[in-house]
Amino acid sequence: MEIRPFFTMIEKMIQVTDGVVVMEDHNGFPFNDSNLYLVDTHGQVVWKAEKPEARALYSKIKLNEDRTLSTFTTHGYLCEVDLKSGKIISKSRL
Repeated sequence: MEIRPFFTMIEKMIQVTDGVVVMEDHNGFPFNDSNLYLVDTHGQVVWKAEKPEARALYSKIKLNEDRTLSTFTTHGYLCEVDLKSGKIISKSRL
């Protein structure tokens, strides 16, 4: 399955049970959307990750053993994101 970015280029993809987690490059990405999302095996977006604040975009992601995503944002947040829903489980400002 080919995944095409919405706005910028794909910076990272992580294969998971429910599909592929995609993170697009934050440079030039619109602030009113999330650059981190899950695409299912049919190419449909399942969720777009909740953002810790309106102008924050994701800059790094890592899949943890407990099936959560550890993320960093452009506004200095460290967030744990739920893989099933895309919702923020916890966040802290660095």
